[in-house]
Amino acid sequence: MRSLISFFLLGLILVLSGCSLEYKYRAHKGYFEEEVQKLEELDEYQNMEDYLLFMGSSSIRLWKTVAEDMKPYPAIKRGYGGAHYYDFIHYVERLIDDKDQAQAVLIFVANDITGKNSWDKRHKDLSPREIEKLVKVITKKIHKQLSPDLPIYIIETTPTPSRWHVWDKISEANDLIKEFTDQKPNLHFISTRNHFFNDRGRPEGKFFRRDSLHLSDAGYDLWEEIIKKNLK
Repeated sequence: MRSLISFFLLGLILVLSGCSLEYKYRAHKGYFEEEVQKLEELDEYQNMEDYLLFMGSSSIRLWKTVAEDMKPYPAIKRGYGGAHYYDFIHYVERLIDDKDQAQAVLIFVANDITGKNSWDKRHKDLSPREIEKLVKVITKKIHKQLSPDLPIYIIETTPTPSRWHVWDKISEANDLIKEFTDQKPNLHFISTRNHFFNDRGRPEGKFFRRDSLHLSDAGYDLWEEIIKKNLK
C-alpha cells in the first residue's frame, strides 16, 4: 500500500510540474503556430509502419535527406526552425498525434541557450536545470500519449562555432539530460560532442554551414553514422 501511495504521489508531482511549466512559458505558446499547423497537415506517415519520428528545431527541419540517410529505417521529420524546449512543450502532443506506428522518437532542440530571436523581446536563455525540467515533462507527454515502452532518443546539442562562447552552459545541460535519461529504461541519450571536435578541441568547421551553426552535408553524414550506431 505504501509503495502504491508513493507511486501515486510521484505521478501527481510530475503532472503538476508539467502544468506549472506550461503556465510558466505560456507567453511562448503561439510563436510557431503557423509552422506547427503546416506540420500537422503532412500525411506521408499514414501508410508507413515502424518509422523513426524526428522532432525538434531547424537541424531537423533542414535535414532534407533524412529518409534516404536513415535507410533501412523508415523516417519522417517534424521540425520547425527556431524551436526551443519552452515552446516545444506546447506543441509536442500535436506533433505526435496519430503517430502510434512510430518505432522510436528522436529529439533535437538546440536554441534555449543563446538562440535569441529578434521578434522575441522577452527571450532569456534558460539555465541548464530549466532545460532538464522541460525535457522531463516533454518525454513524459510522449510516453503518456503514445506508449510508455516507446524508445525516446535525445540527440545531444552540438558544439558549434557560433555558440562556442556558451558551450560550458550547453555542455552542462547536455550532461543533466544524459543523467536523467540514464535512469530511465526507455530514454536514451545520443552523445555527439566528441565527434564534432577537431584536434584542438574546437568545433570542426567542415561540419557546419557558412552560418557556423547549422549542419553541412558532412555534418549530416556524421549524424547519420552516430545515430544509427545508437539505435537499439
